[in-house]
Amino acid sequence: MGPKTTKVYETLHARLTAGEYAAGDKFPSERTLVEELGIGRTALRQVLARLVAEGALEVRGRSSYRVPGAVSVERPEGLEPWRIHGERDLYDNRWVKLQLWDVQPPGMEPFEHHVVRLHHVAVTAVLDDQDRVLMIWRYRFVPQQFGWELPGGIVDEGEDPAETAMREVVEETGWRPRSLEHVVTYQPMVGMVDSPHEIFVGNGAEKVGSPTDLEEAGHIEWVPLADIPGLMARGELMGSGTLVALLHILANRRAQGVTAAH
Repeated sequence: MGPKTTKVYETLHARLTAGEYAAGDKFPSERTLVEELGIGRTALRQVLARLVAEGALEVRGRSSYRVPGAVSVERPEGLEPWRIHGERDLYDNRWVKLQLWDVQPPGMEPFEHHVVRLHHVAVTAVLDDQDRVLMIWRYRFVPQQFGWELPGGIVDEGEDPAETAMREVVEETGWRPRSLEHVVTYQPMVGMVDSPHEIFVGNGAEKVGSPTDLEEAGHIEWVPLADIPGLMARGELMGSGTLVALLHILANRRAQGVTAAH
């Protein structure tokens, strides 16, 4: 992309991430965007194709685009949540808290349930213009195996998760993402563990130095997205954050008819 095309991409991407369009909204027509942004139709289609590949837009018909995320299923009504009568700590340190909660499902007697509280975490998948994702090959002593992971780490108290995501990528890989977009927040073990995970996707990065977090350091590589299904089948993708982020990217691309390799 040239400077003007890149500027148009950044403008449209900013509008989408700022929430100017709701899920399912029709995106302005190519004619409208050409006139408004002063860009040629061919260059505009290059921008729109990139937004589609990133999952920010979806194609509906010929040269028609919509904001993804519209759903047809409705939320069920009339169901009651569990009641929480109290909680007490069994163990607590800077890394993990183990508690017993006194809970009561609807229509049942109360009982005690273990709850583990861990840290708030941010994980980032950084993509380049060659359909590769920035990953770390490292050893995890708990499962006692090597594997590929995305950079990520603990959100400090009062810190914006986006700041955590950026900081962890730089510290663990030496690359700084040019942009970051939040795609989902989820709980990895929702039945017993409280540990919110924030997933970000970045596009483009610049090398700013060597990794500074030596505890998290490993072999750093730009891994082709086309290799992800094979690495998954071999059991070499470690951590739920890594899997959720990469599956999100691959699912969006498949939904838009974009393959992982050109």
